[in-house]
Amino acid sequence: MDSEYHASHSPRVVIIGAGFAGLGAATTLVKHGVKNLIILEALDRAGGRVFTLQSLGSAALELGATWIHGQKDNPLYQMAKEAGLLADDGFNMMTCQPVSVTPQDYFFTEQGKLLPSTQVEQVTCFFGRLMSQIIQQDFKTECESWSVGEYLDSEFALSNLSEAVGTEDVFEWCKRTECIDEACNSMYEFSLSQLSLYTALEGPFFNCLGSKGYQALLNVLIDKLPPNALRFRKVVRCIQWEGSPKPVGSIYEHPIKVVCEDGEHFPADHVIVTVSLGYLKEQASSLFDPPLPRGKMEAIERLGFGTVAKIFLEFSEPFWPDDCAGIQLVWKQGPESLKGYSNGRKGYSWRSEWYKKIGGFDCVPMHRSTLCGWITGLAAEHMETLPEIEVGDACVSLLKQFTGWPVTELRKVLRSTWHSNPYFRGSYTNVPVGVDAVKEQTALGEPLPSSHHKKTLRPLQVLFAGEATHPNFYTTTHGAYMTGVREAERIIQLHEFKASPRL
Repeated sequence: MDSEYHASHSPRVVIIGAGFAGLGAATTLVKHGVKNLIILEALDRAGGRVFTLQSLGSAALELGATWIHGQKDNPLYQMAKEAGLLADDGFNMMTCQPVSVTPQDYFFTEQGKLLPSTQVEQVTCFFGRLMSQIIQQDFKTECESWSVGEYLDSEFALSNLSEAVGTEDVFEWCKRTECIDEACNSMYEFSLSQLSLYTALEGPFFNCLGSKGYQALLNVLIDKLPPNALRFRKVVRCIQWEGSPKPVGSIYEHPIKVVCEDGEHFPADHVIVTVSLGYLKEQASSLFDPPLPRGKMEAIERLGFGTVAKIFLEFSEPFWPDDCAGIQLVWKQGPESLKGYSNGRKGYSWRSEWYKKIGGFDCVPMHRSTLCGWITGLAAEHMETLPEIEVGDACVSLLKQFTGWPVTELRKVLRSTWHSNPYFRGSYTNVPVGVDAVKEQTALGEPLPSSHHKKTLRPLQVLFAGEATHPNFYTTTHGAYMTGVREAERIIQLHEFKASPRL
């Protein structure tokens, strides 16, 4: 009966989440002739952890993902290039100046001293070499169980740099900044042996989009959807799966029912779940009926999911030099120098001194009078709970203290709230110490029913996509998109195979 069904019936697919994973899945299905699909999105917008605003001017402001990482074999880079959405090469996106102006970061100490660029470069280059060694797994086998932070500290202590005045503080800045890339609270959390699994695509690592930002790229995909396929404000309450085939000759029934909070339900043959790992950590135990297998629940628990937040500050006019790419804050002592901070132990008042997790403020592309501060982990989560005016005042105080420059009027503050948002609960995935990333990400991405389930069940009822399910491209938009394509192709191959006349 199953083969007869697949040969004569177009599958009905429900996709949960309209981020790049969900849109990648939907457009791939449509491309192959599957148009009986619905995308259920809890928010009133598409994009997921991509969120483009234009509230501080006519140009895009990205509260979420900012860049396209790498070029070769990156489908989003190619899509943006073909649509003419990339930034103009004749414009320096970091300083908002013509390329003739060479940008530089200004590093200031807590006491207001501007550090010589030679001193900073010496430390940052050393740090860069260490990170390259880690990615290439060029370290002793006895270090495999270490955290990245422990290894970095060990190598720094053995170097000549550790004896020079002020270098340790810059090294701490490097670790604090690396937390942004790895979405972790502290580099003492991230597994040394697993960092090399992330694959950087060839080409410039940071590729900027033009004035319309990531939203323009999302629109390219949205325009390919069937009419009324995308439903907003549809919060899913439960995915009822594991339906069995009916006897031959009976009326066909879909094996899955997706029930929404508003009472509406959607029958389906396949459901592609693209929600964030943070959301799964909170909701997976109640979202599926029957519950997810033990191995998948353990993967959800073991993989890390961190918060990376942005704080945008719009001033009446720039108070920084034209060649400034960013104002970097070199703390005398901060969270990264205290290992206890990584698990929130008592002894470090990270709530009252949350701002010490800010490593600096970068100039914002196409926004001449705006800076963006970056903050991660527990401090970022706490920052999200504070009034924006309090966050802005704290940032202005830091800028005055560190630079000594006459800071102009702060006109507007805008910050991201990825952890506070109940549909995300953070920004992107990381790999904690002691976790086998390939094992857990593979388990997370395995469709249900899996190969060892009862063969009486229809295959591929629930599929999983999203950046957390990609062992090599987690944390990225192209990784999310590619996993959506991956799951759509599973469905396509299943139905093409079932419809084969050879059966």
